[in-house]
Amino acid sequence: MDHKSLIQTQIEDSIAVKQQLLPLLLPSIESAGKLLVNSLKQNGLLYFCGNGGSSCDASHIAAELVVRYKSGNERKAIPALALNSDQAVLTACSNDYGYEYVFQRQVQAFGKPTDVFVGLTTSGNSQNIILAVEEARKIGMKVVLFLGGDGGKLKGKADVEIIVPSKVTARIQECHILIGHILCSIIEKELFGLD
Repeated sequence: MDHKSLIQTQIEDSIAVKQQLLPLLLPSIESAGKLLVNSLKQNGLLYFCGNGGSSCDASHIAAELVVRYKSGNERKAIPALALNSDQAVLTACSNDYGYEYVFQRQVQAFGKPTDVFVGLTTSGNSQNIILAVEEARKIGMKVVLFLGGDGGKLKGKADVEIIVPSKVTARIQECHILIGHILCSIIEKELFGLD
């Protein structure tokens, strides 16, 4: 079976969505970078979370900050945490309260006004992200959202929204990880002077 057409189409589709990021999202990506850097300069903590593939992206971005983004960029660890990584908290909260509270409870437990909540949801409709955003707002935390399509229910709920102009989950997630890498690069440059 010849898969060349399928491969070519998917790569071309991914490129087409990414080409829209620069004119549409450069200001919001830059604003998110500034917000994250300002929090870290105030000894804030960055909280990342998402569901499914976005959960993996949240963990990936947090790991890039705690460890390092680029090989050779030796620097101090950056305080970032993926809220979807603690199995005991996730399963206990899901069992005792419901899955929609798994991130909200952690934000309530640990969040401070100097911290930033970063939620990743391709639809913008994930109830557990919505409740976590509401909790972060009560605490006085800043909120950055990685969204897709029309932004869903979360559109208009963040300090900075990065809405990828696609309705295809795979294309949105590909852009979310690119944007996450860009933010890591901004943070390393601003805090440590690294390229």
